[in-house]
Amino acid sequence: MFKNKASLGRNNICGEKISELRKAQVPKMSQRMLADKLQLFGIDVDKNAIQRIESGQRFVTDIELLNLAKIFNVTCNELLKQC
Repeated sequence: MFKNKASLGRNNICGEKISELRKAQVPKMSQRMLADKLQLFGIDVDKNAIQRIESGQRFVTDIELLNLAKIFNVTCNELLKQC
């Protein structure tokens, strides 16, 4: 049976990179601040959704990925590179 998971059983491959980019912001961006920025793009997420994305427990849609790339000023490919 096909399992729709990345390596190590994660539901996404960009969560670790998102966490890394978020924490690298000066001043450091909180999960709530990131959720608020996504909401400005019309993406309905909260702090808990960001936590689940970063921990690999939640899938990331293409629309979310595109807007996360805009927020961090990186390409979608950079978010998808495995660490």
